[in-house]
Amino acid sequence: MSLGSPAATRILVVDDDPRVRQMLQRYFEQEGYNVTCVANGKEMKISLSGRAFDIILLDLVLPDQDGIDLAREIRTTSNIPIMILTGREDVVDCVVGLEVGADDYVVKPFHLREVHARLKSILRRYQSGKVRPPEMDDVVVFDGWRFDRGKRKLVNPHNEEVELSTGEFDMLDALVRNAGRVLTRDMLMDLTRHRGRDVFDRSIDTQISRLRRKMEVDPTHPILIKSVRSVGYVFTAKPNLQSQEVSGR
Repeated sequence: MSLGSPAATRILVVDDDPRVRQMLQRYFEQEGYNVTCVANGKEMKISLSGRAFDIILLDLVLPDQDGIDLAREIRTTSNIPIMILTGREDVVDCVVGLEVGADDYVVKPFHLREVHARLKSILRRYQSGKVRPPEMDDVVVFDGWRFDRGKRKLVNPHNEEVELSTGEFDMLDALVRNAGRVLTRDMLMDLTRHRGRDVFDRSIDTQISRLRRKMEVDPTHPILIKSVRSVGYVFTAKPNLQSQEVSGR
């Protein structure tokens, strides 16, 4: 995929409303993207098994399976960016979507230009970790963990790779780069480039909660990512630069 070439970007739209599918397909194809549309979870799985996509636009309400469950399934095997499309007005559904690994959400009815802007933002964040040339500090280690920014990989003390969504990667990157510094939710919104959308404090808490479940021995009593009451969060580990010899493994 090349951000400078929309035609190389493959979008999978999953929505049971034919009007929404047609609207999104027409708009994004006019913008030069390669778009595939399906109406339910079964068709989505068939499409994903047959070809590679760069991003999924996923409706929450589908006839055969809930979109939240589908997003959770996708995250168990893939780090592909997911943008949730929802007609549900309850903000809790959006939080749950982020919690299971989605990168962003838009509420119906939406403006196509807004969807496009958010899609480009997600892809830019996702791709930036792949196309940057390696830097000395692209790999850091802390408390037995190994965080490779260039390859967007996190390896735990047992030498097992831990899958991170785009949002989780951005959050951990912000925390690691500011280790030992108390970060407010507003600061984390800025550092993770989530300004400019309807972000609420709970979305930051959700990302932190997901990271804790993946990284803490006891997420209810975190050691690496601690809460600072009424302020925000602090990453307590002391990251060290990984030697180039080891990072080249």
